Amino acid sequence: MANDATSADLKALEQESSKREAPLGARLSLIGVPKEALADFLAEVQDRRPFRIKQIWHWLFAKRVHSFDAMTNVAQNLRQKLAERFTLDRPRIDTVQASEDGTRKYRFVTEDNAAFEAVYIPEVARGRGTNTLCISSQTGCAVGCKFCFTASLRRNRNLTAAEIVGQVLAVQDDLMPLGEQAQVTNIVFMGMGEPLLNYDNVILAGKLLTQEDACNFSGRRVTISTSGIVPRLLTLGHELPTQLAISLNATTDAIRTRIMPINKKWPLETLLAAMRDYPLLPRRKITVEYVLLGGINDSLDDARRLTRLLEGIPVKINLLPLNAHERTEFTPPSKQAVMAFQKLLLHAGYNVFVRTPRGQDISAACGQLGETLPPQQPKRLSQAHLDALAV
Repeated sequence: MANDATSADLKALEQESSKREAPLGARLSLIGVPKEALADFLAEVQDRRPFRIKQIWHWLFAKRVHSFDAMTNVAQNLRQKLAERFTLDRPRIDTVQASEDGTRKYRFVTEDNAAFEAVYIPEVARGRGTNTLCISSQTGCAVGCKFCFTASLRRNRNLTAAEIVGQVLAVQDDLMPLGEQAQVTNIVFMGMGEPLLNYDNVILAGKLLTQEDACNFSGRRVTISTSGIVPRLLTLGHELPTQLAISLNATTDAIRTRIMPINKKWPLETLLAAMRDYPLLPRRKITVEYVLLGGINDSLDDARRLTRLLEGIPVKINLLPLNAHERTEFTPPSKQAVMAFQKLLLHAGYNVFVRTPRGQDISAACGQLGETLPPQQPKRLSQAHLDALAV
């Protein structure tokens, strides 16, 4: 368990990371409401029949209806009561950009004009049989990784569970004309934002995504990625059956702090200890994401240190050569450096994959999200935020 000081620092960081929340007082969207809350509402309106929740849930997630009026086997008076308390709102797709490699980038806009992006990455054509949707948990990110475009936006609002799940439903609807082979098979929380700084909404969304009678994704096909919010790692594995990815990106505290300020708060030793304690399900591994930066963290010495740091932890490693953009000082590594790094890790017995960038021509590759969002006033990190990161 985190001590009281760490818990207080985490709370401060969570508050600072999302200064603006979804509008208060608005009706909740039913696509982000847990079953228990719907059951409470139905009891409140004197409809306690067990089949009723199943019936409504089917309309929400199997039929993906946009109107309560479409729930034709639900009594009209109950539909009216539902509409008085809830909506079926999901974020609106503002634009869709298609890459020459088949990747599709979706820009979403919410009722309060918050904008964020999700990326659909099809792999069927490459013989892999998976189509991955990379979704966002915030409209920006306050963690401040120096290689990531999203971190430069300073546009930080937590997305609600409905806005997170709504990305999946909206993209599924958009892809429907392309046929069954195009439907989303995998979900990764690797879009805009730090998921574990929007913990409650991500947990609820994760439960809805993996619930058999909701979105019905296997926990093996949903991955939550984090920069290393250690206190939340201690509870995440007990709350969700999903996969875990850790954005590690360095093998010394000096370099990790330089490129990921969150390391000041939870340095490598602390993060690696949390990874060792993480309650992995049988035959699962933690995915280690390692963004390679030319001349910074891509040496053979880094590769050797990485093998030692991860010793004894069930992991697979994804190497991601930096996707360049105008708001980072760093440059991509050479192909020779990438291959040498991978070769050393493979020789040490690790499963290592070099991820081919997808959607670079539409700024949809890892670390590029946010380049096409409408201009907004940049938000400087407050001194309280900087202090929280440095504690």
